[in-house]
Amino acid sequence: MIDLKRHGQVAVITLDRPEKRNALNIELCNRLRDAVSSAVEEGARAIVITGRGTSFCSGADLGGVYNGDFREALYDMLHTVTDAPVPVVAAVNGPAIGAGTQLALAADLRVATPTAVFGIPTAKIGLAVDPWTIRRFALLAGPGTARAVLMACDQLDAEQAHSCGFFARVGSVEDAIAWAEDLAELAPLTLGYSKQVLNSLFEPELDSVANKELIEAFDGCWASEDFTEGRQARSEKRPPRFEGR
Repeated sequence: MIDLKRHGQVAVITLDRPEKRNALNIELCNRLRDAVSSAVEEGARAIVITGRGTSFCSGADLGGVYNGDFREALYDMLHTVTDAPVPVVAAVNGPAIGAGTQLALAADLRVATPTAVFGIPTAKIGLAVDPWTIRRFALLAGPGTARAVLMACDQLDAEQAHSCGFFARVGSVEDAIAWAEDLAELAPLTLGYSKQVLNSLFEPELDSVANKELIEAFDGCWASEDFTEGRQARSEKRPPRFEGR
């Protein structure tokens, strides 16, 4: 499910579940988290994350995400990527939907092919992403784009995502690796410091007391009848009938 290779000082981590378009389940989240940690421990100076086949990551494997264990595994993995002390480049080789978009935005830098598509269609199934995801997405893509994606379930094609600044460069996985190799030659302490300052200034830890209402609203979506209806409608291949409860 995970392929980890070294290109000199760069660790390349590939989601290797092409039959599911690299959809995330608990096992894959845990393996990706461990791969990032292992790459850092083994001295990688930069990390590239990509997907096998034509998709970067099609999102969560909806056969097994309807519990707190998946949420814990997903956000533990995402924060491991974000908190890695070395630059992380997402090589988005195709669609990155839902949790795939979250994985792309958890990286420091993004390179995407013209076939890349981004979206967070949680409102279609009664799910929700956490406040950290919404803030980080709005910081990267802009608040107007974030509203369209999160509230209208719009998708961003590669041209739109590049224009709004969600990813920095158009290119292949090889282009992402070449960029990571350039990063690996730079002063690691300076890069680590810059990353730490950027994260702390723009994305300080969300205080559980001050942001109690946000956290309760997030948890409420996952516990709602609408979420149950969204799951049922998906399995029955029909439009959901949401009631707001």
